[in-house]
Amino acid sequence: MTTALTELRLTPAAGRIGAIVHDVRLGGDLPAETVAALEAALHAHKVLFFRGQDHLDDTEHEAFARLLGQPVGHPTVPSADGRYIFELDATKGVRANNWHTDVTFVPSYPKASILRSLELPPAGGSTVWANTVAAYQDLPEPLKVLAESLRAVHTNDYDYAASLALKPELADNAEVAKLFRQVFVSTAFKTEHPLVRVHPVTGEKTLLLGAFAQKIQGVSGADSRALIALFQRYIERLENTVRWEWQVGDVAVWDNRATQHYAVNDYGDEPRLVRRITLDGDLPVGVDGTPSRLLEPAEPPKVAGLVPAEELEAALQA
Repeated sequence: MTTALTELRLTPAAGRIGAIVHDVRLGGDLPAETVAALEAALHAHKVLFFRGQDHLDDTEHEAFARLLGQPVGHPTVPSADGRYIFELDATKGVRANNWHTDVTFVPSYPKASILRSLELPPAGGSTVWANTVAAYQDLPEPLKVLAESLRAVHTNDYDYAASLALKPELADNAEVAKLFRQVFVSTAFKTEHPLVRVHPVTGEKTLLLGAFAQKIQGVSGADSRALIALFQRYIERLENTVRWEWQVGDVAVWDNRATQHYAVNDYGDEPRLVRRITLDGDLPVGVDGTPSRLLEPAEPPKVAGLVPAEELEAALQA
């Protein structure tokens, strides 16, 4: 593993998280030893950045993703063309400017995400990642003991218009808001996760929270909010973060089991277009060995029953 890491030329992007990878042209034809080196670097640095990957199209994006794992679609937002690409287009009004780990409202949420930039505002639009392993390590010992004893309910059933910053002119449109919610919460998922999960590769302990974490099992709503805010504060400490200023053609790959991220919404009405592929994950396990569990629904829905993505797109453009 150490030998593989030395084959990559890396520059740290921040003190506790992130590395820039040089001299690697991403695609589906990377040699196995390079893929192994990238995986080892990802586990060590939590998020990897690649400049100058303008050659990637959707097909090569997916081909590269398959070298790292099995691509998986969003559980409630179907792709319009059957691909695994999840497009985030700020001109359509949805901006993920909250701290979150991708799709934690399902039990085996994605292990990693691969994001590439296609169009950017002239200024702003950066993304911040936080190291949730370092956040756990920052906890005083009594808080580590407390955190390891807690389990949190994660759900997608909350006010997306507010949390994902739907444009005000769209949020005021009752029909658009209804359709928006119908897509993103077409199925209301509730999953119980350990607040501290053990990383299946590194064995590190990592805090599992973010915007989808809504309640701590066994305590009141007020106490849940207080506990979530307490531990989330350690994740968001600037010492545990890296802020990436995007250029067109950049690619970021992050370990979704050891990070949270936040897309900074500071660019007004300027365009910002990025595309993401997520990789199928594993079932989280707490320090005591108890795995995550799905609370609702009793049976996962079939994608065919969801509102088509193009219908939402048409409404957002109306």
